[in-house]
Amino acid sequence: MAPAASRLRAEAGLGALPRRALAQYLRLLQLYPVLTKAATSGILSALGNFLAQTIKKRKKGNCSQKLEVSGPLRYAIYGFFFTGPLSHFFYLFMEHWVPPDVPWAGVKRLLLDRLLFAPAFLLLFFFAMSFLEGGDATAGAAKVRSAFWPALQMNWRVWTPVQFININYVPIQFRVLFANLVALFWYAYLASLGK
Repeated sequence: MAPAASRLRAEAGLGALPRRALAQYLRLLQLYPVLTKAATSGILSALGNFLAQTIKKRKKGNCSQKLEVSGPLRYAIYGFFFTGPLSHFFYLFMEHWVPPDVPWAGVKRLLLDRLLFAPAFLLLFFFAMSFLEGGDATAGAAKVRSAFWPALQMNWRVWTPVQFININYVPIQFRVLFANLVALFWYAYLASLGK
């Protein structure tokens, strides 16, 4: 009887772990919103690059090939210093500039995101990654010329419905997290363009 009771208590403890983690995340989000979103962005961006490397390794059938540590590190830096903070402030800016009670607010916000933020953020991504890889402005410009337009078209296809949901239905404090979860796979796609 005692082993079954202790097993039930252990299972209940494991079930409480996600709730405690969520409560801690919400507390940190309230106390340190930008830092929490930056850290989350950094971790999920690095995970996206790791995922891209793993997928690429499996496609090649080369399971003995080691994963490159510098890739996830670059993505973590980019997520921490750019994705998290810029997204946080952009979502706040949209709330202020296009309040929810404005007619067609959801459509206006979506257009603002898709036509202004997405292209600018993608340009920043290519230049920042070029710099983090040891390149210069010339290398960044070459990357933009070769990959920007296909990446922007894919961005519009993938992110337009995601951002419509995010901007219109996700509470503002969770928008960066929601976008980061989708970006996990988006960064895997962008990383596959870089190699």
